[in-house]
Amino acid sequence: MTVRTRFAPSPTGYLHIGGARTALFCWLYARHHHGQFILRIEDTDRERSTPQAVQAILDGMGWLELRPDEGPFYQTQRFDRYSEVAAQLRRTGHAYHCYCSKEELEHMRAEQLARKQKPRYDGRCRERKQSLPGVAPVLRFKNPQTGQSVVNDLVRGKVVFDNAELDDLIILRSDGTPTYNFTVVVDDMDMHISHVIRGDDHLNNTPRQINIFQALGVEPPQYAHLPMILGPDGTKLSKRHGAVSVMQYREDGILPAALLNYLVRLGWSHGDQEIFTREQMIEYFDLGDVNQSASAINPAKLEWLNQQYIKGGDPEVLATELRWHLARVGVETDDEAKLAAVVRAQAERARTLKEMAEHSRFFFQDFADYDPQAAQKNLTVDAQPALTTIREGLAALKDWSAAAVHVLVGEVATAMDVKLGKVAQPLRVSVSGGSISPPIDVTLEILGREVTLARLDRALAWIAAQTR
Repeated sequence: MTVRTRFAPSPTGYLHIGGARTALFCWLYARHHHGQFILRIEDTDRERSTPQAVQAILDGMGWLELRPDEGPFYQTQRFDRYSEVAAQLRRTGHAYHCYCSKEELEHMRAEQLARKQKPRYDGRCRERKQSLPGVAPVLRFKNPQTGQSVVNDLVRGKVVFDNAELDDLIILRSDGTPTYNFTVVVDDMDMHISHVIRGDDHLNNTPRQINIFQALGVEPPQYAHLPMILGPDGTKLSKRHGAVSVMQYREDGILPAALLNYLVRLGWSHGDQEIFTREQMIEYFDLGDVNQSASAINPAKLEWLNQQYIKGGDPEVLATELRWHLARVGVETDDEAKLAAVVRAQAERARTLKEMAEHSRFFFQDFADYDPQAAQKNLTVDAQPALTTIREGLAALKDWSAAAVHVLVGEVATAMDVKLGKVAQPLRVSVSGGSISPPIDVTLEILGREVTLARLDRALAWIAAQTR
């Protein structure tokens, strides 16, 4: 059997972390079994589905590099097919027209609640033979009234539903538009989906869908329902603790590889391993290792993972993402070599690329002002001789490299009989505007001779102006 999975989001909002995890698990399962991964956009909710939301989903999938083998397919382009299958179900006696009005259904529901019964359609039009002139009926699926629907879930195990508890759901509305549980079955049937991997909030839909498959004479796919993702406090995930667009994580400086690594560990494990390459995720992933219990997000864990990916990443690759973040703080540059050098210099201390960009602006553009505390402590009359001496030495330096700068700073400190920090820190504030930067020798190598000398002149002039 060829494994074919699908990710089928509704474009009523952005791609959030729960949807991204579902997409990842579907993609990994298909890749692990050398199968196909299909992307389907379930856009039949015309009032809530928007082109912007569709694009947000595609952008998120593209950034995470979860590229489908087929699709995206759009349900709104398949209405003729849904009508065709609905007619087939009616023709074979598995569906019927229902003429009940909204008021009649509300009255039915109220009576059931008064009797402390579960509200459900009671099937009063189930055997109706004649139409009702002037009334556009809905089409209901004639669900089996006896027996059981069994879901052999690949995550949760065997789950049994009594058919008597399932009412006759609407498959076509009165205007002819199809409903979710029906379109899903037709699409999964036509696209030969072998495994449906989705959130466990869909579990109650599964017996209804299985019964429709059986009415069509088609073997249902296998199902795997993933546990919920909770907030750090164990409550339902909301915007205040992470239910945001996947692209927000990019804006926050998270790498796509780090986010995928984080997502795969939300409900799945492979021994005690924490960090996985994409190839390892594909090799190890199996639905049998997915936990049945819900997982809570941990922002600190995500930042830790992200830092590992920054430290261990290819500087040339990270440079592209850093350039994107620099542009967001007003720095435009196409100097790939310099970007990669900055990544190498900042990788050990940056938790996110947003943080790296904010701390690296001085490499690409002059700063407006010195950090007040850093300047007050380091740009003083006492620091002036060291800065003057180091400026002269740097101007005469033949080999502009980190190694040569390191030697020079050490020689100046020795000659002036001061600790290395008494030279390095005023120098750092002079060229960066603040008290934090990569090692000063690396910082100067990246800045270059011209920029370094110009900023030292500026610092010396600033010190002189403070003493007048």
